[in-house]
Amino acid sequence: MNGAVPPTRVAVIGANGHGRWHRRVIAPLHADGRLRLVALVDVEPVQDDPVAPLPPGVQVFTDHRAMLAATRPQVVVVCTPPHTHLPIARDALTAGADLLLEKPPVLSLAEHEELTWALSTAGRVAQVGFQALGSAALTALTDALAAGRLGTVTGIATVAAWQRPDAYYARSAWAGQRTLNGRPVLDGALANPLAHAVMQCLAVAGSLGGAPPWPVAIEVERYRVRPIEVEDTAVLRIRFRAGPPVLAAVTLAAEEFVAGEVIVTGSAGRAVLEYPTDRLRLPGDVVTRRVPGRQGLLENLLAHRADPLGVPLIAPLARTAPFTALLDALRAAPEPRLLDGDLVVGVGDGEERVRHLRGVVDVLRRSAERAALPSELAVPWAVPAYRAELTG
Repeated sequence: MNGAVPPTRVAVIGANGHGRWHRRVIAPLHADGRLRLVALVDVEPVQDDPVAPLPPGVQVFTDHRAMLAATRPQVVVVCTPPHTHLPIARDALTAGADLLLEKPPVLSLAEHEELTWALSTAGRVAQVGFQALGSAALTALTDALAAGRLGTVTGIATVAAWQRPDAYYARSAWAGQRTLNGRPVLDGALANPLAHAVMQCLAVAGSLGGAPPWPVAIEVERYRVRPIEVEDTAVLRIRFRAGPPVLAAVTLAAEEFVAGEVIVTGSAGRAVLEYPTDRLRLPGDVVTRRVPGRQGLLENLLAHRADPLGVPLIAPLARTAPFTALLDALRAAPEPRLLDGDLVVGVGDGEERVRHLRGVVDVLRRSAERAALPSELAVPWAVPAYRAELTG
């Protein structure tokens, strides 16, 4: 006997949809013997994926409790709708597994506290699926801030302008919904597809103070170009106990694509991080450069399990508490304003039709540049902001 440690047993709950992305991450790790995929779970038939074919011996379930009892995984990837995360996470923790929990991890501070307690009681850990936090480009930016290359930081902003077709809002019963069967869902731009933009800003703000920054107040304007219950366009300003504010200006109804820029302004210059592509421009740079190297969250979790003291988690649950606090505040915000008529242009047919909000990218860029909300810029379609103070 050579005493080799057997590979970590991993299961995926929510194997379709975005779960296929996780399966593609897992496939080469399984092939290299760094983990062993033991089970997939989905309430629908599991879809084939030619990039990540199902390895021999992997069991498929429709019920996660049955899977946990039958396969006893050591790590569970939870990629189900956000409002289902907490009960599934509790079951996995009770079964003795660590978690890779898709973002947003939970939808309220009460749930966040309950999950924190469950982790502590079980003696397990949870990594949250904010994968852009593993970017070497983000580290290069925060290192530059620590070195004083931007001087005193006066503002942090993000602009992201994406498009989502009609099919995106027909993908599930919870798509585009504020609640489902009386439970919060919050499937809006800020909580789901563009949550990474907000979290990257929170990470930058945290690097200035050495700890996750706690928001004390928000001002937000939310809009929609479809008959959905949540925003597809929003500008959110976040104020903290200390440090500069963050302004997030995002849309899923863009005329032109902006991948996602985090803009940090200081007394000695400005930096721009394009977080989805890991491209960075610092003061003095002649061109924007790609900073290679992004540590995978699952690989980091496996390394942390092997060496808890030597390898910290990239996105532990505690690091995401400020983001959860923002969602908690947004739950009480009024329904987003519906924009229609000449403001909105439909392009394409059928499920692939997209809706463009005229001039929205210009509005978002001006908001980021001036740290202002659309109503403060006298944008004709803007409504007064919702304001809320946060506790904690």
